[in-house]
Amino acid sequence: MTLKPDEIRKMSPEERMRKLRELRAELIKLRTQAYLGTLTNVGRIKQVRKDIARILTIMREEELKSTQGKKGSKS
Repeated sequence: MTLKPDEIRKMSPEERMRKLRELRAELIKLRTQAYLGTLTNVGRIKQVRKDIARILTIMREEELKSTQGKKGSKS
């Protein structure tokens, strides 16, 4: 199941980091299975990579929002 951006935004920063660690561990496991030839669902690698990218993108968006908020309050 893919993660939807709204679901990611509702997560706390700690939950996002935990999910990111889980997905990265799963990706390593999937790549190992692909190398060994035991992977049954090859599309799962692409799905996990996209989920990781979604989480990182949303984390970066929130980082930029907080940075812009600080810049705006200084002037």
